[in-house]
Amino acid sequence: MTNASRVTKFLLLAFGVLILAATSWAQARPPIVEQLAKTYGLDSYGQIEAVRYTFNLDLPALKVNMARTWTWEPKTGAVTFEGKDKDGKPVKVSYNRNQMGSAPANVKDEVDPGFQNDNYWFLFPFHAYWDTSATVTVTEKQKLPIGKGTATLVSVKYSPEVGGYTPGDTWNLYVGAEGRVVEFDYHRGGPKKPSNVITTWAGYEKAGPLLVSTEHRGTADGKPAHIFFTNVAYKLAGSDKWMDAAPAK
Repeated sequence: MTNASRVTKFLLLAFGVLILAATSWAQARPPIVEQLAKTYGLDSYGQIEAVRYTFNLDLPALKVNMARTWTWEPKTGAVTFEGKDKDGKPVKVSYNRNQMGSAPANVKDEVDPGFQNDNYWFLFPFHAYWDTSATVTVTEKQKLPIGKGTATLVSVKYSPEVGGYTPGDTWNLYVGAEGRVVEFDYHRGGPKKPSNVITTWAGYEKAGPLLVSTEHRGTADGKPAHIFFTNVAYKLAGSDKWMDAAPAK
């Protein structure tokens, strides 16, 4: 056998191993991850030109009551933030998430981490599908952490090194009979507080093709917590008109 043919044979074998590895990975990822993302609008995600929403957080025990408004263009990475800085002063900042290397320090250290947190709440079923480094396990007929009854538990665990809003995060999604998340139990991977948040997923609205849970009530480290979205609106591709989200059926 010539050297050339040996090299060709080796490359073909290596390519075959890569295909088998990719196939094994795809088979190992539970189908419910893609099913859940599709329930929340994955197949029509490309129709979204921009979304706008206000993330509201009320933690009475910690005397935290805040609101952050975001305008996000998924295709371009453009983001506009409206809210208050750490000193309580009104601020409006626009930046591009595809150009973070040149972004100011306050955007890197304060604004964009806030965007990531709020966007995970806004579209977590998408992130569970996109974040392929996360380990996903599925357990049927698990007791709901707040309400009565059972649901399918989809546990999304990020590695301590990378992934998620905080590396090491675990998002336990309780999926009901209709294929929607009804409650969830979040465990933070890092030292920042609160470290455990348990809430409902309710108040579903349709922002074009996107299905969004706007109402989350429960606890943060055992204390009352209310997380909710207001002023949800969207633009479809090819249109400059903002449309308000409507209650989902």
